[in-house]
Amino acid sequence: MTELPGRASAAHRVYAATKELILNGELPAGSLISEGEIAQRVQVSRTPVREAFLRLEAEELLTLHPKRGAVVVPVPPGEAADVLELRQALEHSAAERIARDGLAAEGEAALRELIARQRELAEAGDVSGFAAADEAFHRGIVEASGNRLAARFYATLGDRQRRMSVSALRPRPHRLHVLADEHETLLGHLVAGASDDFAAALRGHLIATHGDPGGAVPAP
Repeated sequence: MTELPGRASAAHRVYAATKELILNGELPAGSLISEGEIAQRVQVSRTPVREAFLRLEAEELLTLHPKRGAVVVPVPPGEAADVLELRQALEHSAAERIARDGLAAEGEAALRELIARQRELAEAGDVSGFAAADEAFHRGIVEASGNRLAARFYATLGDRQRRMSVSALRPRPHRLHVLADEHETLLGHLVAGASDDFAAALRGHLIATHGDPGGAVPAP
């Protein structure tokens, strides 16, 4: 049976809207949400909500409870450690390639624009917006290296990275300004071709924000 375009579009709208609420922390881990609540928020029937919830369950963002609704799944401690380890490895590798090949002018400009945007968000105290800009900055470092495979893989960490950042920064909004300064330092090491200095600064940057569960962030 062919799925009706309108139904598919509604399910996707619900999926995108609910996922954004989870990623930006408006629906924090442990929140119980109902199909009716989301249907009313997005102005759709319950059928596309049910389909969207199933998709979010497959992505391990929701756990469904029949007749009760769905619960937002927390980022497991072990997964957080895995994300930090992969980020350190991928960004250090990107810095080494940039040190060898140089940082293109457009890549540097894009990263500077993201830092400027972060400073605006920090001034406004916008934690969720800053978390999105933070993810874009670190992903931009890997993209600037020119390693397309690494960039595609790094992008798959984006959702988890945003959730971790919102969770870590919401209780400490004062740290947003510090993070922007640390990003400026990281960019300076990239421009200078100092990959080892970049790795050391990145390690401190990640630990100060997220901690270092189980030694997840290896020493450079």
